[in-house]
Amino acid sequence: MTIPSAILSLGNVMRKELIQTLRDRRMVFSLLLAPVIQLIAFGYAVNLDVDRIATIVCDEDRTPASRDLVEQFFADGTFRRRAETLDADAAQTALESGEAAVAVIVPRGYAVRVGRADAPQVQVLVDGTDSTRAQVAASDASQFLLLHGIGGDLLQTPPLVPRILYNQRLKTPVYMLPGILASLLLNVTAIITAMGLARERETGTLEQILVTPIGPAVLLAGKCLPFIVFGLVDVLAVLLLGSWLFDVPIAGSLFVLALGAFLYLFSTLGIGILIAAFSSSQQQAMLGAFAFMLPAMLLSGFMSPVSSMPAWLQPLTLLLPMRHFLEIMRGCLLKGAGLRDLAPQLVGLAVLGVVILAASIARFHRRLA
Repeated sequence: MTIPSAILSLGNVMRKELIQTLRDRRMVFSLLLAPVIQLIAFGYAVNLDVDRIATIVCDEDRTPASRDLVEQFFADGTFRRRAETLDADAAQTALESGEAAVAVIVPRGYAVRVGRADAPQVQVLVDGTDSTRAQVAASDASQFLLLHGIGGDLLQTPPLVPRILYNQRLKTPVYMLPGILASLLLNVTAIITAMGLARERETGTLEQILVTPIGPAVLLAGKCLPFIVFGLVDVLAVLLLGSWLFDVPIAGSLFVLALGAFLYLFSTLGIGILIAAFSSSQQQAMLGAFAFMLPAMLLSGFMSPVSSMPAWLQPLTLLLPMRHFLEIMRGCLLKGAGLRDLAPQLVGLAVLGVVILAASIARFHRRLA
């Protein structure tokens, strides 16, 4: 097949795929509207911000000084007063029953001896069941006690004043949006592509097309390129909504964002083709796609950083396109990283895309042969 005829065939397949997709309202909804709705839902629902922690107070001193200390403890909104008691054992029981996550115990004699070397310790008990909440609660309580010079050697310890960069307000959506976008694109491309190709092979459409002079590579390119366009539209919509609804910054270059998104879609489409090549039905394709998505999300750094994973597992995460895309998005959106800073991730995505797509085409060609 000559180059002009190949280009003509590619255009015909793309036009056929676009017409077929746009005629299916459910497909249009899945490609364009569903990602926007999911972004809004996930952006509000997935919230890892820790505040208003249920707290029980045991003020055994019951003096103006102790009451003032307790009021200041709740002033910034991190802790929410759930109940009060005069019995320290009852406060600990509230933690055990789940009624409260933090207990503040102000001992007798606090007002008389506050500021002295023998001042009684103000005790803060934290429920460690939820490790994230426990770390925030313990850190905030410790900083509060340091600032008020309460307790033993802490009297001589100056408080630390951290400086937070890139996400100054520590908002969850700012950190989560790149991961949500990556998972949505994986859903739009890999799952829909895998199920679409499996359906066409079930109905015999692919075999009918391959009877024509169109080669497998041109056929797959024509069927996949429209989904790259849909994916890029989704990226633009998600970035605009994320910036508008959740104040997610766009500090870096739009060109780097577009390049990273294109390479990521290039890789995920290859994954969809590969899953379809190993599937005999739509059900198998769907199960295969979901079986890939779960480890891809867990090992990509979406929810927990890769650096906290076991050392033997970290190199394996480099084989996941989602990890590279997340680093590109977070680096570009939050830190203003440029092309030179993100070159390793971009090259990694390009290499993975070429390898995955080549393997997919080869497998698909053998399956149809």
